[in-house]
Amino acid sequence: MTRSQRITRGITIVVVAAVVIAAVVLVSNLDRIVKTGVETYGPKITGVTVTVDAVHIGLLNASAHIKGLVVGNPKGYQSPQAISIGAIGAAIDPTTVFSQKTRIRFVRIESPEITFEGGLDGNNLSAILDNVNGSERSGGPTVTNAVGNPRPPKKYEVDDLVISGAKVNGAIILFGGKQVSIPNLSLPEIHLTNLGQGAGGITITDLTRQILQAITTSTVTAVTSRANNLGGAAENLGKQGVNSVKKAFGNLLGK
Repeated sequence: MTRSQRITRGITIVVVAAVVIAAVVLVSNLDRIVKTGVETYGPKITGVTVTVDAVHIGLLNASAHIKGLVVGNPKGYQSPQAISIGAIGAAIDPTTVFSQKTRIRFVRIESPEITFEGGLDGNNLSAILDNVNGSERSGGPTVTNAVGNPRPPKKYEVDDLVISGAKVNGAIILFGGKQVSIPNLSLPEIHLTNLGQGAGGITITDLTRQILQAITTSTVTAVTSRANNLGGAAENLGKQGVNSVKKAFGNLLGK
């Protein structure tokens, strides 16, 4: 082997070793990177705190698992959180992970706990949805490259998304701060399909909007279906209390 060949071989070995080391470092830190991303960009999209207990990305089987996702409440609401999700699982098309548009085969959101606060001026879920809509109109949070320059937002396609086992608790807030409790409500399964199909895909902001819109609509429908019971529970507040309940429901339904 000539000296030139030995030098070329040595450079090749160094480059390969550097790539392997970089890959190992990336893989070993991928869970932390994704967790940090969710907790960094989630609040920019929703306008409220977003925290995660744990994230696991499985590169071999192209899967993702998130545990303990908590979405906070907007200012002015009493409960510390609006939505708490025990577990989220997803399967990703591995051939699209590093493409401009990543295809997610399915997402399973299991047993979310929703705390609903509705009053004469609206409700907490709609307030978060308004924040997301505002973020979407502004183009969503800015993502930058390694040198700080903005880059085009990554796009996604979600073929199948199911939200199951959701429970709703909370209260309708009436005049003078009086409340009528919302009983423990079970939501029907929410099923969304073919999100972001086509070359354009959807951004993470739009995906968040569609999921939150589905949760908000299902929650408000479940709450308003108990209007008679809640109205009866407010009878001890007098005629004004019952009228306030009815008005609150009208606002929830957009009337």
